[in-house]
Amino acid sequence: MDIKLRPLRALVEVTRQGGFSQAARTVFATQSAVSKAVRQLEEDLGFVLLDRDVHPPRLTPAGEIVHRRALTLLAEQDDLMAELNALRGLQRGELRLGLPPIGSSQLFAPVFAQFRARYPGIDIRLVEHGSKRLEEVLRAGEIDLAGLLAPVPAEFDFKLVRQEPIVVLIAAGQPLGQASEVELARLSALPFVLFESGFALNPIILEACQQAGFTPHVAARTSQIDFMIELVAAGLGIGFLPRMMAEQRHHAGVRTVTLTAPALTWHMALAWRRGAYLSHAAQAWLDLINPAR
Repeated sequence: MDIKLRPLRALVEVTRQGGFSQAARTVFATQSAVSKAVRQLEEDLGFVLLDRDVHPPRLTPAGEIVHRRALTLLAEQDDLMAELNALRGLQRGELRLGLPPIGSSQLFAPVFAQFRARYPGIDIRLVEHGSKRLEEVLRAGEIDLAGLLAPVPAEFDFKLVRQEPIVVLIAAGQPLGQASEVELARLSALPFVLFESGFALNPIILEACQQAGFTPHVAARTSQIDFMIELVAAGLGIGFLPRMMAEQRHHAGVRTVTLTAPALTWHMALAWRRGAYLSHAAQAWLDLINPAR
């Protein structure tokens, strides 16, 4: 049986985007063309792959199998094209880079400038997600490199970029805000302001709280560092940030306190799929990274 990759990509995008019209915009086709491609795939295989009676469309058991295999095949196709593009050297090509919202501006903006100056013919396609979502798109072969927080899953190779202690943000009027350091257990009665789910900083904090014997009350979640700082200043709760980010965002109403017992560390790494082909552009980007302690 001859199965073409285009219908497989259509199925993957319908599942990822949550519908045919959203998938059509992603693959630059009409909705009817995407629907026809999936229908033809179902006829070729002899199985219904999508339950269209629910919204969003849901994979059937057969669809789950085809979707899983499709991700592998499409990733292999991307590897093939990456190797062929590498034949052109670094005069042209594309670097597909995934970075998290937290810390990227401080760590990677200078690298962007260096890379653009050295390799003006290389296009950088940047996607920004939380660390957990970046793991998914990296695993699927949709990006070459991803900024992930350690511990990095064993299926990826990685290069450490930066490690920073995690500090506590406390409103200036709070008694603990006058301390130079504080044990995590002493924060158990205070409400927490955390990032949205999918941000890898959250599990680091929550797991440490469990080990310290308490489950924190989460007063608010946000995806914006500046908004977190404003919420802390307003007295809604305490926040947590890597030290370098806290120091670059000084706020008169917020104190930065060193966390102890345990001391938590934020480890940023650039990761890629273990055993996959690493393009010359991706390797050139890694060569510009000088790990800082």
